Amino acid sequence: MSDTPSSDAMPRLSRLFTGTTGRVYILLCLMLFIEYIDRVNLSVAAPLIKRELGLSNTELGFALSAFGYCYAGFQIVNGYLGDRFGPRLTLTLCGVLWGIGTIATGFVGGLTSLVFARLLVGLGEAGTIPTGARVMSNWVPRNRRGFAQGFTHSSARLAAGVAPPIVAAMVPFVGWRGAFFVLGGISLIWVVAWFVYFRNDPRMHKSITEAELADLPVFSTMQTTLSEIPYSQLIRRILPVALVFFCHAWTLWLFLTWLPTFFTETYKLNIKVSALFTSAVFLAGMIGDTAGGLLTDAIYKRTGDLNKARRDAVIVGFSGAMVFLLPVFLVHNTFAITLTLGASLFFLEMTEGPIWAVPIDIAPQFAGIAGGIMSTSAGLAAVISPVAFGLMVDLTGSFSVPFIVSIGFAGVGIVVSFYMRPDRPIGVVNIGPRPAGAMP
Repeated sequence: MSDTPSSDAMPRLSRLFTGTTGRVYILLCLMLFIEYIDRVNLSVAAPLIKRELGLSNTELGFALSAFGYCYAGFQIVNGYLGDRFGPRLTLTLCGVLWGIGTIATGFVGGLTSLVFARLLVGLGEAGTIPTGARVMSNWVPRNRRGFAQGFTHSSARLAAGVAPPIVAAMVPFVGWRGAFFVLGGISLIWVVAWFVYFRNDPRMHKSITEAELADLPVFSTMQTTLSEIPYSQLIRRILPVALVFFCHAWTLWLFLTWLPTFFTETYKLNIKVSALFTSAVFLAGMIGDTAGGLLTDAIYKRTGDLNKARRDAVIVGFSGAMVFLLPVFLVHNTFAITLTLGASLFFLEMTEGPIWAVPIDIAPQFAGIAGGIMSTSAGLAAVISPVAFGLMVDLTGSFSVPFIVSIGFAGVGIVVSFYMRPDRPIGVVNIGPRPAGAMP
């Protein structure tokens, strides 16, 4: 089997959702869905928490960004663990951490405890997406990676879309604290399902068929140690992708953390109505994730040019995001602003699948670490963007001003995308055999 099948031998999309490979892929989608609910639930409850704890916009921004400190700091570490010990154990431990952190959020009594709970959520979720890329490097055919990445991130945006009404509906019955208890418990249920069903090596799964294995790349039974990682090559090759991803993540985190408060305070809406408008915006982003994945795979199939397939899809996404952010400064109707923000997030999210396919294209053997390097930039954006938004609002009194910066970053992302080279993979490194007793 080859890791580079011809473009005309592309497996049917249905193969991603059926059989053992389909169930593994669905579990991966569920991971992103569940962890993103736990990632954005704080922003949904933010108006209530802000009022109960007596926080300013700047303090709330700091609490919203606390997730990003561990999320940024442990991306490479957790990505390495995914490469070293396999996604089965790594994602199990990550799920336990973010589930406990979510439950702990329901016990907070002030800004300090809120920050610590969110740090724990960030620690658990750090490296999950890079390790998920490692899963895809073994469980998804190369010429379906764009769609696979786009659809998994659609699951995340679906979570961002349904989290506001879910949390808003739970609050009257269990309070905002009880909502965190319930959501954290659901995360722990996923952990059990993942550990029981998943195997690092597709060949080790008792339910896998020969037809499924025929579509998959060759699985390496080798495990990477720190001394065997080509650090300089990885950093040099992934850095442009990381810069592009930072430009994407800056605006995404603005939406993830501040959108409910934007609707609540700008248009004087209650939490339930604000949740509906927020959901509409994120559902548009969900469609954009899948559209971007389909677009990059379609370009690859038509041209056979991997570089063009990833770059052009990114350019289309950033260009549309810029255009549809401009009306934010001119439109003041709630429905109209929801449409323009939804369209902007749709195009912004079109870049997600193509960007996340690049680390696997460049370094399939080190997909976890490569994804961790790239995702660190998103973690930095998660730290900086929410605080910057709060500061700009406190200083100017306007919720529209921060969007100017987002337009600028979209333009930078277009320029830097020309320096991504997914068509030049890092050569396979010969490394030692897997340690005895390593988990399959």
